[in-house]
Amino acid sequence: MIRQAQKRDYQEAAVLIYDAIHDIAHALTGEKQKENVLEQLGNYFIQEKNRLSYRNCFVKTVDDIPVGIIVAYHGKDAYELDEPIRTHIEEKTGKEAYFDQEADETDFYLDTLSVNPQFGGKGFGTELIQSMTTYANEQGFATFSLNVEESNYKACKLYERLGFIYKKTITINHHLYHYLVKTLS
Repeated sequence: MIRQAQKRDYQEAAVLIYDAIHDIAHALTGEKQKENVLEQLGNYFIQEKNRLSYRNCFVKTVDDIPVGIIVAYHGKDAYELDEPIRTHIEEKTGKEAYFDQEADETDFYLDTLSVNPQFGGKGFGTELIQSMTTYANEQGFATFSLNVEESNYKACKLYERLGFIYKKTITINHHLYHYLVKTLS
């Protein structure tokens, strides 16, 4: 079943998000140790407003346990959604926080997609993308975008099969990503 995420999903969500974004999770939390990164990702998840808030997530569940997650929001909201994260980083480090722009302001943006490896190959990632695509379309968005690391050929093929088309290459946290866009009806 796919459903809107709930605060109680925070532990599984933190692990799934970490599995998808690795070093970006360290940058977003200001933490070096995985245990601390997971704790802060969980804290972000239960907050009402930031990019990783449960409000921006759908989860795929098996026996009501989240085994997959998709995080998405409108690109025009990205800077505002990052404000609590920037504040946390600045308080923790004493330095100004800066994040690369991941989404065009006109696109509904798929920030993170992750499925527990024990449930890989079952189509759960595709189900999550299709659910969020339907949601974006129902909300009246014209385009749905995502980034995929250049070297992740398997994911590139999946996204192309689902109708996403290459638009440009961008840099996120010192890595090159293909920015793909799907036009919604």
